[in-house]
Amino acid sequence: MPSSTRHTTSPEQMAAARRSFAAVVGAQNLFFDAQDQEAYADAFAVDDNLHRPAGAIAPDTVEQIQAIVRIAAEHRIALWPISRGKNLGYGGSAPVLAGSVILDLSRMKKIEYDEENGTVLLEPGVGFYDLYDFLKARGLKHWLSTPGNSWGSVIGNALDRGVGYTPYGEHTTKLCGMEVVLADGTLVRTGMGALTNSPTWQLYRFGFGPAWDQMFVQSNFGIVTKAGLWLMPEPESLMGMDLEFDKPDDLGPLIDAIAPLRREGVLQQSPTIGNWLRAAAILTTRNEWTDQKGALSDAVIAAIRKKFQMGWWGVSLRLYGRETINREAYAILEREMNKLKPLSMKPTNWKRGDPLEMTGWTGTPITFPMQNANWHGGRGGHIGFSPVLPQSGSAAMAQFRRTYERYKEYGMDYQASFAFGERHLINVNAILLDKDDPAMMARVDPFIRALVADAKAQGYGEYRTHLDYMDLVASTYDFNDGALGKLNDRVKAALDPHGVIAPGKSGIGSVTRQAQAGEPS
Repeated sequence: MPSSTRHTTSPEQMAAARRSFAAVVGAQNLFFDAQDQEAYADAFAVDDNLHRPAGAIAPDTVEQIQAIVRIAAEHRIALWPISRGKNLGYGGSAPVLAGSVILDLSRMKKIEYDEENGTVLLEPGVGFYDLYDFLKARGLKHWLSTPGNSWGSVIGNALDRGVGYTPYGEHTTKLCGMEVVLADGTLVRTGMGALTNSPTWQLYRFGFGPAWDQMFVQSNFGIVTKAGLWLMPEPESLMGMDLEFDKPDDLGPLIDAIAPLRREGVLQQSPTIGNWLRAAAILTTRNEWTDQKGALSDAVIAAIRKKFQMGWWGVSLRLYGRETINREAYAILEREMNKLKPLSMKPTNWKRGDPLEMTGWTGTPITFPMQNANWHGGRGGHIGFSPVLPQSGSAAMAQFRRTYERYKEYGMDYQASFAFGERHLINVNAILLDKDDPAMMARVDPFIRALVADAKAQGYGEYRTHLDYMDLVASTYDFNDGALGKLNDRVKAALDPHGVIAPGKSGIGSVTRQAQAGEPS
């Protein structure tokens, strides 16, 4: 199993820091008892003893955050900032470094809306449901892009490169301008926000000189207290189709058919091709079909697919914008998909003024996909493995075959999808856990390490990973003796020499080295 380095703050240091924290936010906003520690732990942890926080503190202003980081530096307290703590499958609200104090920003929920330009300036505690309700009350002139589990933070999801289903589905690319507290308490605004009272802070991404927004994505260089986000104007029409394909080998031709349409811009959204279990795990549970351990047999898979009338792979394609343009584009989609002889093709059509379908395709927040955590019943969960691939049918088929064989080897049920970007694919694999099955849980760590090694052998790296594997995944980015990781460490050392903010996040700064040196200590 992964080892867990523990924060070495003395009880006296922690007690003194807690008194200072309470003076800043009030004792009612400190959470340090055993129940609080459990609440901020990783609900889907493979090993519940790893990554346990010391407690949490919940500020609601930027000034409080500035005071908190100065106190943390004084007492060598490690802080782990979270927006809403819903990063399930990747660690939830838990820290890399056990004994860290969670900096819970979920009370910070301000929204500023520029209706004319279609932008918002959000604090980290604004969730997808919050923003959706805010926009709905104003007539939904702009649409969100939401992930499959939409109870998290809009900004937190973008900062971890989460994805959605509309043309604005690559969320991190829609960030524009941030406000950030650095480890010494300095407050910085990036891009055009570096000009006092700039009216273009959420309109132009880059500003003058180096553009820092992406430096605070998946990093521990600062604490994002506000971020701008572009929203999609409500389209005149939405057209598309839901398709099912019968055989595992249909994946490659399907990717090769969709990829040029995505690159040309015929498809502006980023479709996701999901396997049968991605759908079935929210409709049924495993024990309804078998009591056999190990990976599901082909016979059981066939029975589940037959009952729910689903293909081995399914994909939804959507077109957004002017109706006349969508009609022409739809004819292209229909022609190209019919060449593949799908098992089924169900068209969908919406025009402005019609009732809105409540799905991710319309930017409606949803949570039902989280039902997959109950696939095994009991104490379930999942953990993700998500390497980045080229948009190539042959590469995707090879990746699928390698990974599917690994799932069978380790006795796991295969749930996976291939999510399109403009030029890349992300192969999102969910490992569905049964925390009441010790034998299965003992296989999870070697299974994930095998998957990481298999991907690395092809030159593929993960875009996002669980706390347990941040150092491992960072080490696969090894060009020129890991020059990128060393650059990250140099920036971290310059901005946060005591390692106060999220030590170990994304493999930046060696948690083990810090603990041995007493930083934070």
